[in-house]
Amino acid sequence: MSRSVPTPTAPARFVVLFLLALLTAANGFLVAPGQAHAAAHAPAVVAVDESCTSSDPAVCMIREMTPEQRAQARETRIRYHRLLDDMERVADEMHAAGRSDEEIARKLVDMRNEAKDITRAGMSPEAVQALEARNMKKYGNPLGPTAEQQYVKYGSWRGVIAAATRSSAAVDRELGLEPRG
Repeated sequence: MSRSVPTPTAPARFVVLFLLALLTAANGFLVAPGQAHAAAHAPAVVAVDESCTSSDPAVCMIREMTPEQRAQARETRIRYHRLLDDMERVADEMHAAGRSDEEIARKLVDMRNEAKDITRAGMSPEAVQALEARNMKKYGNPLGPTAEQQYVKYGSWRGVIAAATRSSAAVDRELGLEPRG
């Protein structure tokens, strides 16, 4: 689906970069908060301060944010949690309608990947390219894992359903939110 997206403002660029960082944290590719403007226009990747004691690079990045950036990141995370709530509602509705765990899991994986696609519409071409390259290398799919890959990882469709609506507890706690799942 093609969308016309206006050029984001500085706070919007930061939100996009924060989402990029959260999506790529597993590989350690993070954009330092002070580099948000430059990163919106260039593919440069900046390492997070090595003195951080957390094993989660996204947590280290959050710890380096200004109070304003942290507040914006928290709001972004709250919106992400709402998306996960919507996915849980869809799963509940499908279950009530007698749909199989496999059907539900496939729908949730599609919803999560669609959300990534929508989020990327506001990112710079370089940021999208970096995310897609990471996902192509890891999953062979620019948006991330397929339902089949998730099934192999979690061993059941119920496991895929649970994983689809889970969030990073470390990131949630760092932003003062209750971890999900």
